[in-house]
Amino acid sequence: MLRFLSRQSTKKRNTGKESLYPERLIQLHNVGKAYKTQAGEFIALKDIELAIGAGEFVGVIGKSGSGKSTLINMIAGIDRPSAGEVYVGGTPIHSLDEGGMAKLRGHKLGIVFQFFQLLPVLTAIENVMLPMDFCKLYTRRERRERALYLLDLVGVAEHAYKPPSMLSGGEQQRVAVARALANDPPIILADEPTGNLDSKTAELVFQLFEELVLSGKTILLVTHDSDQAKRVNRAIIISDGEIFEEYLARTFPSLTERQLIWATSKLQLQKYHAGSIIVRQGEPADKFYIVTKGQVEVISPTPDGGQCVAAHIESGEYFGEIELLQGGASIATVRAPLDSEVEVAIMHYDTLNKLISESESTKKEIASVAQERLKDNHIH
Repeated sequence: MLRFLSRQSTKKRNTGKESLYPERLIQLHNVGKAYKTQAGEFIALKDIELAIGAGEFVGVIGKSGSGKSTLINMIAGIDRPSAGEVYVGGTPIHSLDEGGMAKLRGHKLGIVFQFFQLLPVLTAIENVMLPMDFCKLYTRRERRERALYLLDLVGVAEHAYKPPSMLSGGEQQRVAVARALANDPPIILADEPTGNLDSKTAELVFQLFEELVLSGKTILLVTHDSDQAKRVNRAIIISDGEIFEEYLARTFPSLTERQLIWATSKLQLQKYHAGSIIVRQGEPADKFYIVTKGQVEVISPTPDGGQCVAAHIESGEYFGEIELLQGGASIATVRAPLDSEVEVAIMHYDTLNKLISESESTKKEIASVAQERLKDNHIH
């Protein structure tokens, strides 16, 4: 169904200076944004650290005025950071001029706005062809064919030759999605794209985003819809210009936003290849681990001197809490499965100790999990 989305221009694309982590399509490092207002300086973003990899479907959640749209605008190059660095596809967009930013935006980013932003004097098909015309991608015939294909993909091909004024809100938004896909960008930025749609149309648009992710697109979706937020692969919450990952909130729901934001800044995400040892029995224990993607295996010795998998710890669960509470070396070996990689968030014990000293309910929760595992002999 999405075969046409993989077509690429034969032109060589100049990405400029490459970032340290080219596999991360979006990277923000120490990004801050301040606006001058009549009431004084307003801080919209504070020391943002964010990395998004290829093929991720990331939701951005937050209250009105929390900084969601500002974050999207930083990545889209619509606005520039007051401090810090922004990389898109390896290119430092914070250092590009307007011409360079427009060229990168045309090739690497597809943007879907809440209020459509279709040109009223153009038909639906002409709106979709416009980014291809601007970037001089495809032949004239291919542009029209591609625009018709994309309009059909989003379910509004029958309206191809109508102006936006003759389309419903949902139909206009689908045209806007088709336009965002026109140049086959690897990244789609969507700022509240279903905010003005009825529930049925919103669901259809969201399902389209899910299909695009399956086809290999990377999508950053700003949403106020809690049900949609549960369906993305990863969610980040933004509050007063600061972000934290939702998996930490899900793991420790009793932590306050202030505690979550502080703890997130101390977390280190680490990927382990299939079969890699994460923790080895008998080695010093000073870290706590939250499984963020995949699962890990807890390894126990067998009477004949071999090893067996004693337990699995799934995404959203954690390990290292027994050693934290009891002290001493690691009491078990934990590894990535032999057939798949795993991602974990690592927190040093001094950080976790500070958290649980401020949150008695979190301390009790961790102690309860530790006692249950020891009782069930899951980790030995």
